[in-house]
Amino acid sequence: MQKIESISVFDMLKIGVGPSSSHTLGPWRAAERWIGELKQARKFDEVEKVTINLYGSLSLTGKGHATDLASVLGLLGYDPVTVPVENIDPEINNIRTFNRLNLNGERSIDFSLENDIVFNKKFLPFHPNGMKFTARLSSGKTTSSTFYSIGGGFVVKEERKNAKKQLKKFKEFPFPIVKGTDLAAFCKQENKKISEIVYENEKSLRTEEEIDSGLKAVWDVMLESMYLGCHTEGTLPGGLNVRRRAPDSHKKLIGDSKYDTKEEWIEAIRNTEVKFRSILKWVSCFALGVNEVNASLGRVVTAPTNGSAGVIPAVLMYYLTIENHNAGFEKIKQFLLVAGEIGSLFKKGATISAAMGGCQAEIGVSSSMAAGALAEVMGGTPEQVMMASEIAMEHHLGLTCDPIAGLVQIPCIERNSMGAIKAINAAEMAMDADSIHAKVPLDKVIETMWETAKDMNSKYKETSEGGLAVRVSLSDC
Repeated sequence: MQKIESISVFDMLKIGVGPSSSHTLGPWRAAERWIGELKQARKFDEVEKVTINLYGSLSLTGKGHATDLASVLGLLGYDPVTVPVENIDPEINNIRTFNRLNLNGERSIDFSLENDIVFNKKFLPFHPNGMKFTARLSSGKTTSSTFYSIGGGFVVKEERKNAKKQLKKFKEFPFPIVKGTDLAAFCKQENKKISEIVYENEKSLRTEEEIDSGLKAVWDVMLESMYLGCHTEGTLPGGLNVRRRAPDSHKKLIGDSKYDTKEEWIEAIRNTEVKFRSILKWVSCFALGVNEVNASLGRVVTAPTNGSAGVIPAVLMYYLTIENHNAGFEKIKQFLLVAGEIGSLFKKGATISAAMGGCQAEIGVSSSMAAGALAEVMGGTPEQVMMASEIAMEHHLGLTCDPIAGLVQIPCIERNSMGAIKAINAAEMAMDADSIHAKVPLDKVIETMWETAKDMNSKYKETSEGGLAVRVSLSDC
Protein backbone atom coordinates (compact mmCIF):
# COMPACT_ATOMS: atom_id res chain seq x y z
CA MET A 1 0.00 0.00 0.00
CA GLN A 2 2.84 2.37 -0.85
CA LYS A 3 1.80 5.86 -1.85
CA ILE A 4 4.34 7.79 -3.94
CA GLU A 5 3.26 11.33 -3.16
CA SER A 6 4.49 14.52 -1.59
CA ILE A 7 3.35 14.86 1.99
CA SER A 8 4.15 18.14 3.71
CA VAL A 9 4.48 18.68 7.43
CA PHE A 10 1.36 20.83 7.06
CA ASP A 11 -0.51 17.80 5.72
CA MET A 12 0.37 15.84 8.85
CA LEU A 13 -0.18 18.73 11.29
CA LYS A 14 -3.44 20.44 10.37
CA ILE A 15 -5.36 23.03 12.37
CA GLY A 16 -9.01 22.01 12.71
CA VAL A 17 -11.96 21.30 14.97
CA GLY A 18 -12.51 18.15 17.07
CA PRO A 19 -13.40 15.53 17.91
CA SER A 20 -12.09 13.40 14.99
CA SER A 21 -9.89 14.03 11.97
CA SER A 22 -11.36 11.22 9.88
CA HIS A 23 -14.94 11.52 11.14
CA THR A 24 -15.20 15.29 11.68
CA LEU A 25 -12.50 17.17 9.79
CA GLY A 26 -12.59 14.86 6.74
CA PRO A 27 -16.37 15.07 6.18
CA TRP A 28 -16.18 18.83 6.75
CA ARG A 29 -13.53 19.11 4.02
CA ALA A 30 -15.51 16.79 1.75
CA ALA A 31 -18.55 19.09 2.01
CA GLU A 32 -16.38 22.07 1.10
CA ARG A 33 -14.99 20.21 -1.90
CA TRP A 34 -18.47 19.26 -3.08
CA ILE A 35 -19.57 22.91 -2.98
CA GLY A 36 -16.55 23.66 -5.16
CA GLU A 37 -17.55 20.91 -7.60
CA LEU A 38 -21.10 22.27 -7.88
CA LYS A 39 -19.80 25.74 -8.61
CA GLN A 40 -17.29 24.49 -11.16
CA ALA A 41 -20.04 22.54 -12.94
CA ARG A 42 -22.29 25.63 -12.80
CA LYS A 43 -24.94 23.71 -10.87
CA PHE A 44 -24.72 25.49 -7.53
CA ASP A 45 -27.42 28.05 -8.35
CA GLU A 46 -29.82 25.23 -9.32
CA VAL A 47 -29.62 23.35 -5.99
CA GLU A 48 -33.00 23.02 -4.26
CA LYS A 49 -32.40 20.10 -1.93
CA VAL A 50 -29.36 18.35 -0.40
CA THR A 51 -29.00 14.87 1.10
CA ILE A 52 -25.98 13.45 2.91
CA ASN A 53 -25.42 9.67 3.05
CA LEU A 54 -22.87 8.35 5.55
CA TYR A 55 -21.49 4.81 5.18
CA GLY A 56 -19.64 2.24 7.26
CA SER A 57 -17.54 3.63 10.08
CA LEU A 58 -18.77 7.18 9.41
CA SER A 59 -22.30 5.91 10.03
CA LEU A 60 -21.60 3.60 12.97
CA THR A 61 -19.82 6.23 15.07
CA GLY A 62 -20.99 9.31 13.19
CA LYS A 63 -23.15 10.78 15.95
CA GLY A 64 -20.42 10.46 18.56
CA HIS A 65 -17.86 12.02 16.23
CA ALA A 66 -20.21 14.83 15.09
CA THR A 67 -19.84 13.64 11.49
CA ASP A 68 -23.34 14.84 10.68
CA LEU A 69 -22.72 18.28 12.17
CA ALA A 70 -19.31 18.66 10.52
CA SER A 71 -20.77 17.83 7.11
CA VAL A 72 -23.42 20.50 7.60
CA LEU A 73 -20.85 23.09 8.75
CA GLY A 74 -18.92 22.43 5.55
CA LEU A 75 -22.09 22.96 3.51
CA LEU A 76 -22.64 26.25 5.33
CA GLY A 77 -19.28 27.44 3.99
CA TYR A 78 -17.38 27.52 7.28
CA ASP A 79 -13.68 26.59 7.28
CA PRO A 80 -12.51 24.44 10.25
CA VAL A 81 -9.28 26.46 10.54
CA THR A 82 -11.01 29.81 11.02
CA VAL A 83 -14.57 29.09 12.17
CA PRO A 84 -15.35 30.77 15.52
CA VAL A 85 -16.05 27.63 17.59
CA GLU A 86 -18.60 29.57 19.65
CA ASN A 87 -20.70 29.91 16.47
CA ILE A 88 -21.09 26.17 15.93
CA ASP A 89 -23.92 25.44 18.37
CA PRO A 90 -26.03 28.47 17.36
CA GLU A 91 -25.70 27.59 13.66
CA ILE A 92 -26.76 23.99 14.23
CA ASN A 93 -29.63 25.08 16.49
CA ASN A 94 -30.89 27.45 13.78
CA ILE A 95 -31.04 24.60 11.27
CA ARG A 96 -32.75 22.37 13.80
CA THR A 97 -35.33 25.07 14.60
CA PHE A 98 -36.14 26.37 11.11
CA ASN A 99 -35.22 23.34 8.90
CA ARG A 100 -33.33 25.69 6.58
CA LEU A 101 -29.69 25.60 5.51
CA ASN A 102 -27.80 28.55 4.01
CA LEU A 103 -25.72 26.69 1.41
CA ASN A 104 -22.20 28.17 1.36
CA GLY A 105 -23.71 31.27 2.98
CA GLU A 106 -25.37 32.06 -0.37
CA ARG A 107 -28.55 30.02 -0.93
CA SER A 108 -31.21 29.21 1.65
CA ILE A 109 -32.70 25.74 1.05
CA ASP A 110 -34.91 23.31 2.96
CA PHE A 111 -32.86 20.93 5.11
CA SER A 112 -33.70 18.62 8.01
CA LEU A 113 -30.95 17.31 10.27
CA GLU A 114 -33.13 14.31 11.10
CA ASN A 115 -34.28 13.37 7.60
CA ASP A 116 -31.64 14.62 5.18
CA ILE A 117 -28.64 12.94 6.81
CA VAL A 118 -28.87 9.18 6.28
CA PHE A 119 -26.80 6.72 8.32
CA ASN A 120 -26.04 3.54 6.32
CA LYS A 121 -24.33 0.71 8.21
CA LYS A 122 -23.08 -0.93 5.02
CA PHE A 123 -19.46 -0.33 4.03
CA LEU A 124 -18.48 0.95 0.60
CA PRO A 125 -15.73 -1.17 -1.01
CA PHE A 126 -13.05 1.52 -1.42
CA HIS A 127 -12.67 2.63 2.23
CA PRO A 128 -14.61 2.23 5.52
CA ASN A 129 -15.21 5.99 5.74
CA GLY A 130 -17.46 6.73 2.76
CA MET A 131 -19.97 9.53 2.26
CA LYS A 132 -22.13 10.74 -0.63
CA PHE A 133 -23.60 14.20 -1.20
CA THR A 134 -26.64 14.43 -3.46
CA ALA A 135 -28.35 17.55 -4.74
CA ARG A 136 -31.75 17.84 -6.37
CA LEU A 137 -31.65 20.58 -8.99
CA SER A 138 -34.36 22.95 -10.18
CA SER A 139 -34.39 21.03 -13.48
CA GLY A 140 -35.59 17.94 -11.61
CA LYS A 141 -32.28 16.15 -12.15
CA THR A 142 -29.95 15.05 -9.37
CA THR A 143 -26.19 15.19 -9.08
CA SER A 144 -24.06 13.39 -6.52
CA SER A 145 -20.46 12.90 -5.48
CA THR A 146 -18.83 10.30 -3.22
CA PHE A 147 -15.84 11.01 -0.99
CA TYR A 148 -13.71 8.94 1.37
CA SER A 149 -12.13 10.26 4.57
CA ILE A 150 -8.92 8.26 4.80
CA GLY A 151 -7.55 9.56 8.11
CA GLY A 152 -5.85 12.69 9.38
CA GLY A 153 -8.34 14.92 7.60
CA PHE A 154 -7.28 13.65 4.17
CA VAL A 155 -10.19 13.27 1.72
CA VAL A 156 -10.07 11.43 -1.61
CA LYS A 157 -12.36 10.26 -4.38
CA GLU A 158 -12.08 6.72 -5.65
CA GLU A 159 -10.70 7.75 -9.01
CA ARG A 160 -7.92 9.79 -7.30
CA LYS A 161 -7.87 12.54 -9.92
CA ASN A 162 -5.12 14.32 -8.01
CA ALA A 163 -2.72 11.36 -8.11
CA LYS A 164 -0.81 12.63 -11.15
CA LYS A 165 -0.48 16.09 -9.64
CA GLN A 166 0.79 14.63 -6.37
CA LEU A 167 3.32 12.47 -8.23
CA LYS A 168 4.60 15.54 -10.06
CA LYS A 169 5.02 17.35 -6.74
CA PHE A 170 6.87 14.36 -5.33
CA LYS A 171 9.34 14.40 -8.21
CA GLU A 172 9.96 18.09 -7.56
CA PHE A 173 11.08 17.40 -3.98
CA PRO A 174 14.87 17.70 -3.78
CA PHE A 175 14.82 14.69 -1.45
CA PRO A 176 11.99 12.31 -2.47
CA ILE A 177 11.31 10.00 0.47
CA VAL A 178 9.19 6.86 0.54
CA LYS A 179 10.83 4.82 3.29
CA GLY A 180 12.95 5.36 6.34
CA THR A 181 15.94 4.01 4.44
CA ASP A 182 15.54 6.85 1.91
CA LEU A 183 15.52 9.38 4.72
CA ALA A 184 18.60 7.86 6.35
CA ALA A 185 20.45 7.77 3.02
CA PHE A 186 19.77 11.45 2.31
CA CYS A 187 20.87 12.43 5.83
CA LYS A 188 24.15 10.56 5.34
CA GLN A 189 24.69 11.81 1.78
CA GLU A 190 24.08 15.46 2.72
CA ASN A 191 25.45 15.24 6.27
CA LYS A 192 22.22 16.80 7.52
CA LYS A 193 19.75 16.18 10.33
CA ILE A 194 16.31 14.84 9.50
CA SER A 195 14.76 18.26 10.21
CA GLU A 196 17.17 19.87 7.71
CA ILE A 197 16.25 17.41 4.96
CA VAL A 198 12.55 17.96 5.63
CA TYR A 199 13.05 21.73 5.62
CA GLU A 200 14.64 21.57 2.15
CA ASN A 201 11.62 19.63 0.87
CA GLU A 202 9.25 22.13 2.43
CA LYS A 203 11.09 24.97 0.70
CA SER A 204 10.18 23.46 -2.65
CA LEU A 205 6.52 24.10 -1.74
CA ARG A 206 6.68 27.33 0.30
CA THR A 207 8.95 30.24 1.16
CA GLU A 208 10.94 30.16 4.39
CA GLU A 209 8.67 32.88 5.77
CA GLU A 210 5.56 30.83 4.95
CA ILE A 211 7.03 27.73 6.58
CA ASP A 212 7.95 29.61 9.74
CA SER A 213 4.61 31.42 10.02
CA GLY A 214 2.75 28.16 9.36
CA LEU A 215 4.67 26.28 12.04
CA LYS A 216 4.21 29.15 14.50
CA ALA A 217 0.46 28.97 13.86
CA VAL A 218 0.49 25.21 14.46
CA TRP A 219 2.38 25.60 17.73
CA ASP A 220 0.13 28.46 18.85
CA VAL A 221 -2.97 26.27 18.45
CA MET A 222 -1.22 23.39 20.25
CA LEU A 223 -0.29 25.67 23.14
CA GLU A 224 -3.74 27.27 23.20
CA SER A 225 -5.46 23.87 23.35
CA MET A 226 -3.24 22.79 26.26
CA TYR A 227 -3.86 26.08 28.05
CA LEU A 228 -7.63 25.98 27.55
CA GLY A 229 -7.81 22.33 28.48
CA CYS A 230 -5.95 22.93 31.73
CA HIS A 231 -8.15 25.91 32.67
CA THR A 232 -11.65 24.77 31.61
CA GLU A 233 -13.76 22.86 34.11
CA GLY A 234 -16.99 20.98 33.55
CA THR A 235 -18.35 17.89 31.85
CA LEU A 236 -17.72 16.84 28.27
CA PRO A 237 -20.71 16.69 25.87
CA GLY A 238 -22.06 13.44 24.44
CA GLY A 239 -23.89 11.67 27.25
CA LEU A 240 -21.06 9.79 28.98
CA ASN A 241 -20.85 12.53 31.62
CA VAL A 242 -17.05 12.49 31.49
CA ARG A 243 -15.70 15.08 33.90
CA ARG A 244 -12.78 17.17 32.65
CA ARG A 245 -9.74 16.00 34.60
CA ALA A 246 -6.96 18.26 33.33
CA PRO A 247 -8.03 21.34 35.39
CA ASP A 248 -7.95 19.46 38.71
CA SER A 249 -4.57 17.97 37.95
CA HIS A 250 -3.28 21.33 36.78
CA LYS A 251 -4.37 23.15 39.98
CA LYS A 252 -2.38 20.71 42.11
CA LEU A 253 0.70 20.96 39.90
CA ILE A 254 0.84 24.73 39.29
CA GLY A 255 0.24 25.69 42.93
CA ASP A 256 0.19 29.42 43.62
CA SER A 257 2.10 30.44 40.47
CA LYS A 258 0.87 33.65 38.84
CA TYR A 259 0.55 34.23 35.08
CA ASP A 260 -1.73 36.05 32.68
CA THR A 261 -0.92 34.54 29.26
CA LYS A 262 -0.15 31.12 27.89
CA GLU A 263 3.45 32.23 27.29
CA GLU A 264 3.81 33.26 30.94
CA TRP A 265 2.24 29.92 31.81
CA ILE A 266 5.23 28.13 30.26
CA GLU A 267 7.60 30.09 32.54
CA ALA A 268 5.41 29.32 35.55
CA ILE A 269 5.58 25.58 34.82
CA ARG A 270 9.37 25.79 34.46
CA ASN A 271 9.54 27.06 38.03
CA THR A 272 7.51 24.20 39.54
CA GLU A 273 9.00 21.26 41.39
CA VAL A 274 10.59 18.64 39.13
CA LYS A 275 10.26 15.09 40.42
CA PHE A 276 9.54 11.92 38.45
CA ARG A 277 5.93 11.78 39.64
CA SER A 278 5.31 15.45 38.90
CA ILE A 279 6.81 15.07 35.40
CA LEU A 280 4.48 12.14 34.72
CA LYS A 281 1.54 14.19 35.93
CA TRP A 282 2.50 17.26 33.89
CA VAL A 283 2.84 15.28 30.65
CA SER A 284 -0.48 13.56 31.31
CA CYS A 285 -2.09 16.89 32.16
CA PHE A 286 -0.93 18.46 28.87
CA ALA A 287 -2.23 15.52 26.83
CA LEU A 288 -5.54 15.28 28.70
CA GLY A 289 -6.09 19.00 28.30
CA VAL A 290 -5.75 18.92 24.52
CA ASN A 291 -8.05 15.98 24.08
CA GLU A 292 -10.68 17.33 26.43
CA VAL A 293 -10.74 20.43 24.21
CA ASN A 294 -10.94 18.13 21.18
CA ALA A 295 -13.85 16.17 22.67
CA SER A 296 -15.86 19.38 23.10
CA LEU A 297 -15.69 20.51 19.44
CA GLY A 298 -12.72 22.73 20.23
CA ARG A 299 -9.83 23.75 17.95
CA VAL A 300 -6.78 21.49 17.99
CA VAL A 301 -3.99 20.41 15.66
CA THR A 302 -4.57 17.09 13.91
CA ALA A 303 -1.32 15.30 14.76
CA PRO A 304 -1.67 13.07 12.80
CA THR A 305 -5.35 12.70 13.83
CA ASN A 306 -7.67 14.51 16.23
CA GLY A 307 -8.08 11.48 18.46
CA SER A 308 -4.30 11.54 18.97
CA ALA A 309 -3.93 15.34 18.99
CA GLY A 310 -2.56 15.49 22.54
CA VAL A 311 0.57 13.36 22.21
CA ILE A 312 2.84 15.66 20.20
CA PRO A 313 1.94 18.89 22.08
CA ALA A 314 2.45 17.11 25.41
CA VAL A 315 5.89 15.78 24.48
CA LEU A 316 6.97 19.10 22.98
CA MET A 317 5.73 20.94 26.09
CA TYR A 318 7.65 18.44 28.23
CA TYR A 319 10.81 19.33 26.29
CA LEU A 320 10.22 23.07 26.69
CA THR A 321 9.29 23.03 30.38
CA ILE A 322 11.38 20.15 31.75
CA GLU A 323 14.29 19.36 29.45
CA ASN A 324 15.36 22.68 27.92
CA HIS A 325 14.27 25.95 29.49
CA ASN A 326 16.20 27.93 26.88
CA ALA A 327 14.43 26.37 23.90
CA GLY A 328 12.62 28.76 21.59
CA PHE A 329 10.97 28.68 18.18
CA GLU A 330 13.93 27.07 16.38
CA LYS A 331 13.65 23.97 18.56
CA ILE A 332 9.86 23.94 18.19
CA LYS A 333 10.29 24.15 14.41
CA GLN A 334 12.87 21.34 14.43
CA PHE A 335 10.54 19.16 16.53
CA LEU A 336 7.52 19.70 14.27
CA LEU A 337 9.47 19.09 11.05
CA VAL A 338 10.73 15.74 12.29
CA ALA A 339 7.32 14.73 13.67
CA GLY A 340 5.66 15.53 10.35
CA GLU A 341 8.16 13.46 8.38
CA ILE A 342 7.84 10.40 10.62
CA GLY A 343 4.06 10.63 10.27
CA SER A 344 4.32 10.81 6.49
CA LEU A 345 6.31 7.56 6.44
CA PHE A 346 3.41 5.81 8.20
CA LYS A 347 0.86 7.35 5.86
CA LYS A 348 2.81 6.21 2.80
CA GLY A 349 3.64 2.74 4.10
CA ALA A 350 0.60 1.90 6.22
CA THR A 351 -2.29 4.08 7.41
CA ILE A 352 -3.18 6.84 9.88
CA SER A 353 -6.87 5.92 9.83
CA ALA A 354 -8.33 4.10 12.84
CA ALA A 355 -11.12 2.84 10.56
CA MET A 356 -8.40 1.05 8.57
CA GLY A 357 -5.91 0.14 11.28
CA GLY A 358 -7.33 0.59 14.77
CA CYS A 359 -5.84 2.93 17.34
CA GLN A 360 -2.29 1.82 16.51
CA ALA A 361 -2.77 4.05 13.45
CA GLU A 362 -3.56 7.05 15.66
CA ILE A 363 -1.95 6.90 19.10
CA GLY A 364 0.76 4.54 17.85
CA VAL A 365 1.73 6.84 14.99
CA SER A 366 1.54 10.01 17.09
CA SER A 367 3.73 8.42 19.76
CA SER A 368 6.21 7.40 17.07
CA MET A 369 6.21 10.93 15.63
CA ALA A 370 6.77 12.49 19.05
CA ALA A 371 9.50 10.03 20.03
CA GLY A 372 11.53 10.70 16.90
CA ALA A 373 11.09 14.45 17.19
CA LEU A 374 12.12 14.45 20.85
CA ALA A 375 15.20 12.36 20.07
CA GLU A 376 16.40 14.89 17.49
CA VAL A 377 15.94 18.02 19.62
CA MET A 378 17.80 16.20 22.40
CA GLY A 379 20.76 15.74 20.07
CA GLY A 380 20.04 12.33 18.60
CA THR A 381 21.45 11.18 15.28
CA PRO A 382 19.10 10.37 12.36
CA GLU A 383 19.56 6.69 13.22
CA GLN A 384 18.60 7.30 16.86
CA VAL A 385 15.60 9.34 15.75
CA MET A 386 14.31 6.44 13.66
CA MET A 387 15.13 3.98 16.43
CA ALA A 388 13.05 6.05 18.87
CA SER A 389 10.16 6.14 16.38
CA GLU A 390 10.38 2.38 15.90
CA ILE A 391 10.42 1.66 19.63
CA ALA A 392 7.35 3.80 20.23
CA MET A 393 5.32 2.11 17.49
CA GLU A 394 6.52 -1.38 18.35
CA HIS A 395 4.78 -1.09 21.69
CA HIS A 396 1.49 0.10 20.22
CA LEU A 397 1.15 -2.66 17.61
CA GLY A 398 -2.33 -4.16 17.63
CA LEU A 399 -3.93 -1.35 19.64
CA THR A 400 -7.65 -1.41 18.86
CA CYS A 401 -10.09 1.45 18.35
CA ASP A 402 -13.22 0.79 20.42
CA PRO A 403 -14.66 4.11 21.61
CA ILE A 404 -17.59 3.85 24.00
CA ALA A 405 -20.76 5.29 22.40
CA GLY A 406 -18.64 6.30 19.40
CA LEU A 407 -17.32 9.30 21.33
CA VAL A 408 -13.65 10.34 21.24
CA GLN A 409 -13.51 10.19 25.04
CA ILE A 410 -13.16 6.71 26.54
CA PRO A 411 -10.52 5.29 26.15
CA CYS A 412 -9.23 7.90 23.66
CA ILE A 413 -8.39 10.79 26.00
CA GLU A 414 -6.31 8.72 28.43
CA ARG A 415 -4.51 7.02 25.53
CA ASN A 416 -2.96 10.36 24.61
CA SER A 417 -1.28 10.49 28.02
CA MET A 418 -0.03 6.93 27.62
CA GLY A 419 1.22 7.61 24.10
CA ALA A 420 3.11 10.71 25.26
CA ILE A 421 4.81 8.87 28.13
CA LYS A 422 5.79 6.02 25.81
CA ALA A 423 7.23 8.52 23.33
CA ILE A 424 9.47 10.06 26.00
CA ASN A 425 10.56 6.61 27.17
CA ALA A 426 11.28 5.50 23.60
CA ALA A 427 13.39 8.60 22.94
CA GLU A 428 15.42 8.04 26.10
CA MET A 429 16.02 4.38 25.23
CA ALA A 430 17.16 5.30 21.73
CA MET A 431 19.45 8.05 23.01
CA ASP A 432 21.13 5.58 25.38
CA ALA A 433 21.56 2.95 22.68
CA ASP A 434 23.98 2.41 19.83
CA SER A 435 21.60 2.49 16.89
CA ILE A 436 23.88 0.22 14.86
CA HIS A 437 22.66 -2.61 17.07
CA ALA A 438 18.96 -1.91 16.49
CA LYS A 439 17.22 -5.17 15.61
CA VAL A 440 13.98 -3.75 14.18
CA PRO A 441 14.26 -1.09 11.44
CA LEU A 442 11.57 1.59 11.30
CA ASP A 443 10.45 0.41 7.86
CA LYS A 444 9.87 -3.10 9.21
CA VAL A 445 7.67 -1.88 12.04
CA ILE A 446 5.66 0.21 9.55
CA GLU A 447 5.18 -2.88 7.37
CA THR A 448 4.22 -4.90 10.44
CA MET A 449 1.71 -2.29 11.51
CA TRP A 450 0.03 -2.46 8.11
CA GLU A 451 -0.10 -6.26 8.18
CA THR A 452 -1.55 -6.11 11.70
CA ALA A 453 -4.12 -3.59 10.50
CA LYS A 454 -5.25 -5.86 7.67
CA ASP A 455 -5.57 -8.82 10.05
CA MET A 456 -7.51 -6.88 12.69
CA ASN A 457 -11.20 -7.67 12.99
CA SER A 458 -13.35 -4.81 11.67
CA LYS A 459 -15.21 -4.50 14.99
CA TYR A 460 -12.01 -3.06 16.47
CA LYS A 461 -11.62 -0.44 13.75
CA GLU A 462 -13.60 2.60 14.92
CA THR A 463 -17.01 0.96 14.57
CA SER A 464 -17.88 0.72 18.29
CA GLU A 465 -18.98 -2.88 17.61
CA GLY A 466 -16.40 -4.56 19.85
CA GLY A 467 -14.13 -4.19 22.86
CA LEU A 468 -14.88 -1.52 25.47
CA ALA A 469 -17.60 -0.10 23.23
CA VAL A 470 -19.80 -3.17 23.86
CA ARG A 471 -18.47 -4.25 27.26
CA VAL A 472 -19.21 -0.86 28.80
CA SER A 473 -22.69 0.58 28.31
CA LEU A 474 -24.02 4.11 28.83
CA SER A 475 -25.72 2.90 32.00
CA ASP A 476 -22.27 2.04 33.43
CA CYS A 477 -21.23 5.67 32.91
